[in-house]
Amino acid sequence: MIRENSWVRCGLFAAAALAAVGLAPAPVVAQEFYGTLAKIDEAGEIVIGHRETSIPFSWIESDGEPRGYSVDLCLKIADAVKETLGKPDLGIRFVPVTPQTRIPLLANGTIDIECGSTTNKLSRQEQVAYLPVTFITGTKLLVKSGSGVETLDDLSGKRIALAQGTTNERVIKAAIEAGGLDVDVLNVKDHAEGFLSLETDRVDAYSTDHILLYGLITRARDPENYEVVGDFLSYDPYAIMVRRDDSAFQLLGTRVLADLFRSGEIRDIYAKWFQPFPTSADVSEPPTELLEAAWQLNALPE
Repeated sequence: MIRENSWVRCGLFAAAALAAVGLAPAPVVAQEFYGTLAKIDEAGEIVIGHRETSIPFSWIESDGEPRGYSVDLCLKIADAVKETLGKPDLGIRFVPVTPQTRIPLLANGTIDIECGSTTNKLSRQEQVAYLPVTFITGTKLLVKSGSGVETLDDLSGKRIALAQGTTNERVIKAAIEAGGLDVDVLNVKDHAEGFLSLETDRVDAYSTDHILLYGLITRARDPENYEVVGDFLSYDPYAIMVRRDDSAFQLLGTRVLADLFRSGEIRDIYAKWFQPFPTSADVSEPPTELLEAAWQLNALPE
């Protein structure tokens, strides 16, 4: 006890001496942020890039607000950003993006995160980074019922619409070249324009990820007039895009998704948008075994 009290007396004496000469113990330094978190902290808002016609992942509802599976996941991440920055009133601003603009707008800082229907590709990782996989799909064809088109080969001598800047565009063009097919390609800016081209008979098919094709059908005036055909022509794992070389923000997003996967909350969010689609009670897409496995593999422990 004598030794312990001696140390206490010494500590008190040292503190008093420091205070006397104006050298009081340094205050606790607030956490310093960098990269995207610093940008958001300074701006007072997080900017979410979203798609306008990628049902049920990200689209504009009749009230003018973005909705969808990917949007919900990004809003969960936004909540975590608010908590991390200690700013519960942090603003959220939505900015529409297209397949052509989504990567440049993320890379140049216009948006902080992209919440749409984007495939995680190694070539894209030269420019951006990704959070864990949230959905798995692949390229198929959308045609009018009774058209006689069942595969890409059946489009020889016909025309197909493809959205520029998508993996589907690359896959279909490569397949056309490899098969020596005489297929004319109409380049369009997004899914809405591609579907309109099919609806007005400017093309004989539109191709994108199968789940998005079903989403387009649900918004058609006569859904029974359209069908999704063919085998999967690609493997497209969807993931939320973030900026490269920003490990802190990427970790924050990864932690949010891992918590959703681990707790099982991801299934409730998924069911809200896919079982059935919000735009049609007749279309439902349960999670595949492959998607369930992706969720489980990415349910990382804390």
